[in-house]
Amino acid sequence: MIKYFSLLLFASFSLHSNAQEFTMERPEIGFDVAFSSSTLGGNVGIGLKYSAFQVGDILVIGPSARYERTWVKNSFSGVNGGYNVFGGGVFAHARFYNALFLGLEYELLKSPYTSNGFLTGINPSWANTLFIGGGFSKEFNESFRINAGLMYDVINAENSPFKRSYSITQKDANGNIVKILPIIFRLAFFIRL
Repeated sequence: MIKYFSLLLFASFSLHSNAQEFTMERPEIGFDVAFSSSTLGGNVGIGLKYSAFQVGDILVIGPSARYERTWVKNSFSGVNGGYNVFGGGVFAHARFYNALFLGLEYELLKSPYTSNGFLTGINPSWANTLFIGGGFSKEFNESFRINAGLMYDVINAENSPFKRSYSITQKDANGNIVKILPIIFRLAFFIRL
């Protein structure tokens, strides 16, 4: 299914990019935020996107950057601390009829997780993420846009810092979780400059 979805995404990009010029009359800056908090810790983060190029009226392409701070405090085990996730990448969004979008987002992030998914205090590694997805997209007064959709991490690296955000699971007949799907919900805001 992922192959068909990515083929559809790339076909839509290429159909609208033939004989089109890369321009950006009014560039956009986009951001998505993450925040959670509990008595055991929490996180706060931001992902930035800059729509540097536009192909026709449909496709926007540009660089992205991400930073996230997570903290842990556990009075029972005495484990306290925190870590940072940061990195950059590129994105491409195709927007249709001021109602829908298809997106492709690649980021290379400095991750505090090891290849088996545990936190490491030394030598953080780099994690590749490649999200493909789509959802709703609406522009308001030609000044800002909201994108809301589901994104699927095709790479799903073992040390991905997004793993703790995956909440869609598959269960066996006994109700035991056998697989966690690499899907996240993303709400992004784009402001025209």
